[in-house]
Amino acid sequence: MALRWYSTVVESTDHRALAAWWEEALGWTTVFASDEEVALVPPWAEELGKTLPFERVPPGLVFVPVEHTKTTKNRLHIDLAPHTSDDRDAEIARLLALGATRVDVGQGPEVTWDVLADPEGNEFCVLSSRDE
Repeated sequence: MALRWYSTVVESTDHRALAAWWEEALGWTTVFASDEEVALVPPWAEELGKTLPFERVPPGLVFVPVEHTKTTKNRLHIDLAPHTSDDRDAEIARLLALGATRVDVGQGPEVTWDVLADPEGNEFCVLSSRDE
């Protein structure tokens, strides 16, 4: 039996606003929204997901409300990578314009990624451009 990575859950003091931020940042689609959670998936996942075996359907992001704010560095984070045909610096500038901030988590100047944080302080990385 194979398990399916169903979703990654992100706690937020304003789950609707943070989900909307990530929806814009990733170009994903909201598939469910309530006072308890907002779920996002890649736009192709709804259509393609119906043709894939259960364990191969891609995971989504789920945002849930909490009353406490984030206080320490994430122990789990998302890595994003632009394709080599895209302008990586322009993508980082777009994320910063949306409200992301640059974060120093101890990475040195020689690294090939940039560490950013979403509007609630959740760190994520923008990696070097990739073909795969």
